[in-house]
Amino acid sequence: MRVTAGKYKGRVLIENKFEHIRPTADMVKQAIFNKLAFSLQEAKVLDLFCGTGALGIEAISRGAKEVVFADNDYRSINLTKENLKKLNITNGYKVIKSSYEKTLFNLKGEKFDIIILDPPYKSGVYEDAIKKIAEYKLLSDDGIIVCEHEQKDNFDYSPFEIIDEKRYGIKKVTYLKIKQQ
Repeated sequence: MRVTAGKYKGRVLIENKFEHIRPTADMVKQAIFNKLAFSLQEAKVLDLFCGTGALGIEAISRGAKEVVFADNDYRSINLTKENLKKLNITNGYKVIKSSYEKTLFNLKGEKFDIIILDPPYKSGVYEDAIKKIAEYKLLSDDGIIVCEHEQKDNFDYSPFEIIDEKRYGIKKVTYLKIKQQ
């Protein structure tokens, strides 16, 4: 697992040794961030269910101004912190150990340009997380939500709309934005 582009391109992240963490494959990560390239400069990013921190670190590497890493599992939080330390990333981020519900509630009043949702598969939290993001108005007007999930999963994304979907083996990445009135 490595950073695919930007300031930290080619740097290797700490090997994930936990079965409960399913890191995004480098090929999928690169495709996601190539699509988001123009949205990343000076962006404020929320990496919800951060796991290893690889997606948020990729955002920092490619020019994000600020990244909030959040996860409810202490092993994920520790791994994220270790990866940030390994790359000597000392500012421009915040790490939160909390449930996604509390995290989203506590972030009320903030606006994110990119929100990455990559919870454990079969966790059943996508729709609730999306509804809370809408309820708390966490996505900026031109912001994008990136949902990584199993290809067979279908969700109610309202009040957002799908702007793109890509399939990668058993995975699907769905991109959402605020529905235009």
